[in-house]
Amino acid sequence: MTVTSIVWLRRDLRVDDNPALSAAADRGAVVAVYIYAPKEEQPWAAGAASRAWLHRSLTVFAQQLKDLGIELNIFHGDSVEVLKRVISETGADMVYYNRRYEPEGISRDRKVESALTAKGVQVRSFKSALIFEPHEIENRSGKPFRVFTPFYKHCLTRLTKTKAARLPPRLEPPAKKPSARLSVEALQLMPSHPWAESMLSYWSPGENGAARELETFLESELASYPRNRDIPGLRGVSRLSPHLHHGEVSPRAVVSAVREVEKSGSASERKGAEAFLRQIIWREFATHLLFHFPSLASRPFDKRFESFSWRIDARSYAAWTRGLTGYPLVDAGMRELWATGWMHNRVRMVVASFLTKHLLLHWRQGASWFWDTLVDADLANNTLGWQWTAGCGVDPAPYFRIFNPVAQGERFDPKGRYVRRWVPELSRMPDRFLHRPFEADPGVLAQAGVSLGKDYPQPLVEHKAARERALAAYDRARGG
Repeated sequence: MTVTSIVWLRRDLRVDDNPALSAAADRGAVVAVYIYAPKEEQPWAAGAASRAWLHRSLTVFAQQLKDLGIELNIFHGDSVEVLKRVISETGADMVYYNRRYEPEGISRDRKVESALTAKGVQVRSFKSALIFEPHEIENRSGKPFRVFTPFYKHCLTRLTKTKAARLPPRLEPPAKKPSARLSVEALQLMPSHPWAESMLSYWSPGENGAARELETFLESELASYPRNRDIPGLRGVSRLSPHLHHGEVSPRAVVSAVREVEKSGSASERKGAEAFLRQIIWREFATHLLFHFPSLASRPFDKRFESFSWRIDARSYAAWTRGLTGYPLVDAGMRELWATGWMHNRVRMVVASFLTKHLLLHWRQGASWFWDTLVDADLANNTLGWQWTAGCGVDPAPYFRIFNPVAQGERFDPKGRYVRRWVPELSRMPDRFLHRPFEADPGVLAQAGVSLGKDYPQPLVEHKAARERALAAYDRARGG
């Protein structure tokens, strides 16, 4: 008699290198279950952009499973109760899942495992979303790393090739199907705002989309990655972050593909592989920190910033979210985010620095906006990035490092390819004044068809004054 196993799917919507799915398939009949349970993920239930991506990703994944011979059984509700019911209806005696590492995910996994084990059901979990488990990487004192560079060097010494989990060409369906299954549409994940469809037009959610992005990156971008990764007007980067976040490709598969190129590629490709692997390990570092310090998502790691005098300024915050700060690089980034659900990493640092240091608005406000609008809104990475830029986290940027948005624009977008795309009202400005239109004389502005305060806003703040204000506030927080 064939045994039946449930594979409980969450942020692992792929068939290649999916350890839980492979283990279930090796054992016998497979019941694939996806449970949409946003209440269990509060206060970090998926934002609007992530939900829109999930809608497409689930649709693609359901078809992939159908092509392999089984169905994706979708539910909405309490994870424990849904799994208990599916176990009862299908006769499954084993549940497999891939582990989550954010605080709410860990709590839910423990609750599910305890409840099912009490019913006599075996539960087994796997590492899938990371290369290294958080407890596998420790410093010489047996404690978590708090600084990235030693973490990175330690990880490199342990970065060995491992065998990917594979599936047979066909999966065995269960003898009995669970009831009360839903369609993807019934989850109502897609926001009603037309923005969602427009935003997704820039992407191909799903495992095949991830594979194409990885192939394009390795063939066209890897060799120039160290040079181009900071240039927002070029593709330059992998664009894999949303696919990694939703589990449409495993980090192990990405690392394996990159190291294959590194092994046999040119000197430029080897340098590109080294630089890119550093970014993959930065992703691991973020999860490592959140796992060991679960309060990071809401509280600064540096306790001196608990009482920092963040300003409250709804008008400036609204201007920042809409890309109307008067600083072209900042505004281009915020408009790229709204249009595509993504923002170039160099520009993420600039817009975050502008919010927290030029405007002195709370880093949590920025993190919240990113959480709702980014298709790669990963809790660990989002938190680490914002606290790093604000200067209050683990391994932070120096508090006195305040990005000059004009200098950053002139350095990384000197010809204005990026700004002209996302801030088209400045497209006719000469290069010299593109990143500082407020310094152009009336004749230059008139020739470019720009009226400051009408076509494009005056700066919210003056850089030098804002920098001095921020440094004074940070000195007070640090007891200076």
